[in-house]
Amino acid sequence: MLIEKPKSFISPEFIVRQAIRPWEVSASARLRFDTFVKEQGIFNHHDRDEIDEDMIPIVAVSTLASEEDEVVGTVRIHQPEIGVWWGSRLTVSPRYRRVGRLGPELIRFAVGTAIMHGCNLFLAHVQLRNVPLFKKLNWDEVESLDIHGQTHMKMKAKLSAFDSVSDPKRGWITLTKKRAA
Repeated sequence: MLIEKPKSFISPEFIVRQAIRPWEVSASARLRFDTFVKEQGIFNHHDRDEIDEDMIPIVAVSTLASEEDEVVGTVRIHQPEIGVWWGSRLTVSPRYRRVGRLGPELIRFAVGTAIMHGCNLFLAHVQLRNVPLFKKLNWDEVESLDIHGQTHMKMKAKLSAFDSVSDPKRGWITLTKKRAA
C-alpha cells in the first residue's frame, strides 16, 4: 500500500486590510524580517527604518474555518509629502507565493488605500524580478536605481486603473486564483 504525504493546507480565502490589531502588526514585522533579513539578506539585523514610525501596514490574513488565522503577506505605505505616497516591503510568505493573488491584491489594496487618503502620485522601488507583475497591474517604469546593493526599478502606479478602498480597516476578501504547490 502506498501512503502519500498529505499536502499542507492552503487557505482558499484571505482578508486583505490595514493591520490594526497588535498580532497583525507584529506578524507583519516578523514576515518582513524573515523575507528581507533571513531569506534575501538585504539587511543584516532588521529591516526597520524611519518610515516605520509613520507608515500604514497592510496585511493579507489567511482564514481557517472562516476565522482569521495568520498573516501571510504584507506591504507598507506612507506619505512623505501631501498627495505623494510610497509602497515598500511587499512580501508574501514562501508557503503562499504560489497562491497567485496575494501580491497583486496587496498592491491593489495599498494603492486604493492611498487614493482614499488623497493620493495624487503613488511610487515604489520594485525589485527587478517583480517588475513584470507591476507592469501587468498598470504601473510604469520611471528609472533604475541601486538600493541596498540590488537593482530596483522606481515605478509609478497609473491611479486611474485603481479603485479607492472604502474601509481599509475592514478590508476585503480575496479567494485563491490557483492552488499552491
